[in-house]
Amino acid sequence: MPPVFALIHRDRDIVLLDQRGTGDSNPLNCESGEDDLDESSTADIVAATERCLKTLSAHADVRFYTTSIAVRDLDRVRAALGYDRIDLYGSSYGTIVAQQYLRRYPERVRSVILDGVVPPELALGAMSALDAQASLSSIFARCARQPACHARFGDPAAAYQQVRAELSSHPVGVDLTDPTSGKPDRLPFSSYDLAMVLRLASYTPELAALLPLDLHEAGASGNFEPLAGQFLLINRVYGDAIAEGMNDTVVCSEDVPFYHVDAVQRAELAKTFLGTSQLDGLQAICRVWPRGPMDSDFHQPLHSQVPALLLSGGDDPITPPRYAAAAARGFEHSLSLVVPDFGHGQLTDPCMAGVMAQFVRRASVSGLDTACPRHLAPMPFFLTRNGPAP
Repeated sequence: MPPVFALIHRDRDIVLLDQRGTGDSNPLNCESGEDDLDESSTADIVAATERCLKTLSAHADVRFYTTSIAVRDLDRVRAALGYDRIDLYGSSYGTIVAQQYLRRYPERVRSVILDGVVPPELALGAMSALDAQASLSSIFARCARQPACHARFGDPAAAYQQVRAELSSHPVGVDLTDPTSGKPDRLPFSSYDLAMVLRLASYTPELAALLPLDLHEAGASGNFEPLAGQFLLINRVYGDAIAEGMNDTVVCSEDVPFYHVDAVQRAELAKTFLGTSQLDGLQAICRVWPRGPMDSDFHQPLHSQVPALLLSGGDDPITPPRYAAAAARGFEHSLSLVVPDFGHGQLTDPCMAGVMAQFVRRASVSGLDTACPRHLAPMPFFLTRNGPAP
């Protein structure tokens, strides 16, 4: 992160806050996580949630970790540090926090950057499997359109369907070297594991660049080791990244109570590689998890005069560009940039640091030079283990 904010840091402080329930702010960590939802029964999910709640209740009242409370914490930090107005950067869930802070304390915000945007009106998660499927299909279609990728792999969607069908019938035992420890390992690679690889690989162009090759090797020669290695690596990287108790409080207070999924929508979800299990798992968790306080206008449209820069990836699997378009309607002075074929979070995209520095320097979207990000291209698809074609 430091290189990305270096231009801004030349004349402004960068303040990073552990929101309550995360990092060193009384973290609400549990052994099980959201990624377990797909392969666990409802009874298992409820039992794990009850264990987690019992453990955390020894040192926290989990109700008091909602976004509405967190933005008040943020303003107390601002006041304690002596800042009159602040520039906010928020990514993914952070865009929700930033917009709610802006709603409560508009006079304290000079400018706001929202990266991977969630509009305030949305209860996130109910239909996310459809967006994840659309992102994956777009990645496959991009490979099929490119002559070198198409010549090497044909249509990656066909390989995906073949591999998914095989794993749906039975897991495949894979002997591999653990990508983080270097030790020999054996993994029963399942359709759940494949779904996790597909879901998280589509977040970043670097991991997406490997998908056609990994699926081709699994389908054509039965070599599941690359996919299994990706699964282990993803588990290591993301396994401890979420403070699950804090996540459950936010989701169960601010999102799940507002889900309204009918039979037709469930049928559409069932066709995706994630299916309905994540939706069902979240609803099972929230039958156990207590709800915390939420401002009455939390899901109302936002109306703001504060300048806003909104960033989206064209293939974002969780916050697609249409979410930014919806959020932009709440700002009188905004600019929405979509980086074609990129995934979730544009902070580290080449030249984005310069765009953000321009915006923060001016606190205005007028006259921003946005030519560079509009012409970015994602990492080319790997045609062999040696990398993309020269």
